[in-house]
Amino acid sequence: MFGTDGRAIVIIMSEALVEIVAAPDHSGLPRWRAVASCGSVTGTAELGPGAELDLHVEPAWRRLGIGSRLLAAVRAGNRGSGLHTDIVEDSPGEAFCLRHGFRLAGQGRRELLTYCDVHQAWLGELVDAEHPGYRLSLWTGDLDGLRVEDLLRTPSRPGSTVLIAADADGDLAAWAMAVAGARPVTRARQYGPAVLPGHRGRRLGLWVNAALIRRLHELHPHVTEIEAVAGEGDAVRRHLGFHPLRRYELLP
Repeated sequence: MFGTDGRAIVIIMSEALVEIVAAPDHSGLPRWRAVASCGSVTGTAELGPGAELDLHVEPAWRRLGIGSRLLAAVRAGNRGSGLHTDIVEDSPGEAFCLRHGFRLAGQGRRELLTYCDVHQAWLGELVDAEHPGYRLSLWTGDLDGLRVEDLLRTPSRPGSTVLIAADADGDLAAWAMAVAGARPVTRARQYGPAVLPGHRGRRLGLWVNAALIRRLHELHPHVTEIEAVAGEGDAVRRHLGFHPLRRYELLP
């Protein structure tokens, strides 16, 4: 915006316009929201089992002290216990942790993919690649503790879970699954990819995982990140842009 004299006028959003409120979810986990005067949720913080911290501030509202205020609310509600969190190396989150007294506690066993880092055209090429003898299928719904094979036999329905599978002549060959959090949580958790014996060496893991990334965002557009546990499928996830997380701890 420019004034009548042609000089730029800088509008600064004040942190005073943002209120930090407690907002526990249906599971009873402690959660806080940063809510702007316009009603928009500008950030969230959640304290999971084992004092696991998950803190996020919307990009347009960063560097305004909102993250610091959310962290202060978590620490006040945590009754002086320590905190743990997993952060992508060399990310703004890592800088935030170091600035607030967290210390590196080791390399975690989790990986993270951020949608803004995904090349959509390349992802589409991976999904559209032909795999003779195999076909992709989609299942959506909510998990009921069933095996992947059992889920694929049940009708799809609205829910938080997205499952992509590859089959050959009706037999399961590979799968990848993700569970999206309820709004305003923007991070989904991924399981797999897994390729069954007898079907390996055909890039099926890459195929189902690429399809999962695309369909998850189509069905749950509020999701901006996918977190996975390191293990089987590491090479596939790294190829798709997942990065290892570092574990930081904040002592009481």
